[in-house]
Amino acid sequence: MRLDVVTIFPEYLEPLNVSLVGKARARGVLDVHVHDLRAWTYDRHNTVDDTPYGGGPGMVMKTEPWGDALDESLADGYEGGAHSPVLVVPTPSGRPFTQELAVELSAEPWLLFTPARYEGIDRRVIDEYATRLRVVEVSIGDYVLAGGEAAVLVITEAVARLLPGVLGNAESHRDDSFAPGAMANLLEGPVYTKPPEWRGRSIPDVLLSGHHGKIARWRRDQAFARTALNRPDLIERCEASAFDKKDREILSILGFSPERGGRFWRRPTAVEE
Repeated sequence: MRLDVVTIFPEYLEPLNVSLVGKARARGVLDVHVHDLRAWTYDRHNTVDDTPYGGGPGMVMKTEPWGDALDESLADGYEGGAHSPVLVVPTPSGRPFTQELAVELSAEPWLLFTPARYEGIDRRVIDEYATRLRVVEVSIGDYVLAGGEAAVLVITEAVARLLPGVLGNAESHRDDSFAPGAMANLLEGPVYTKPPEWRGRSIPDVLLSGHHGKIARWRRDQAFARTALNRPDLIERCEASAFDKKDREILSILGFSPERGGRFWRRPTAVEE
C-alpha cells in the first residue's frame, strides 16, 4: 500500500516511523510519502490560507497550493506504478470512521490524505478531485481538532494493522472490538496474562480450564457485558436474529429485550451487575 500525506506540519507525521507502522515501512509493506504543502506556495511568506468569502471568523486554505500539491503527488504515484488512489479527507463533517471503513480502506492500493488546518480547505479542491478520484470524507469522532494530522495517524494505524504481514499473528485482529463477523457490534472484553495472581487478584477460573468452548463463551459474555455498560447503542442497532440462544440469555440478564421491530432495546429497569 502507498500512503501520501500533504500537510503544513510534516513533523507531525513522525510517529509513522515507529511501532508496527514503522516496521511495515521498513519491510516495504507500506510506502509512505509525506509532503510539505508550503513547497507549493510562491510568495515569500509561504501563504496557504486566506479570509473566507462571505465573512466570518477563521481562515480557509487556498486552492492553488492544494491543487498543485495534489497534482504533483498524483503524478509521482502514477509514475511509480500505483493505481488510482482514494482521496481521504479528515473532517469533523465526514463519514464516521469505523472498523468497517478501516477494513474497506485496507483493500485499497493507495491512500492520499489531505489533513487541513484553520477552517478547512476551499471546497472547490475537494469537488475538483472528486471528478477523477474516489473521495472519502472521514470523521474520527464528534469533536474538532486543531488540524487533521492526528486523524491521519489514527486512520493509518487502524488500516495498516489489517494489512498482511503487519501483525505478527494474522489472527490477532479477529476478535477485536467491532471486527467484522461475530464481534461486529461488540466491544472486546477484559484480557489477562501471567502471573495468575497479583495483589490478591486472581484471573477467572474459566481461563485456566483448558476448555476452549467454555472460554469462548465466557469471552463473548464479557463482550456483551462491556458493550452493555459502555455502548448499549451498539446492541440496540442489531437485529435480534443476529444472536443465538445463549446470546439472548446474557442480553436478557443485562436488561435487553428483543422487541420493537425485531431489535433489542434496553429495559428502563435494567440493573448493571
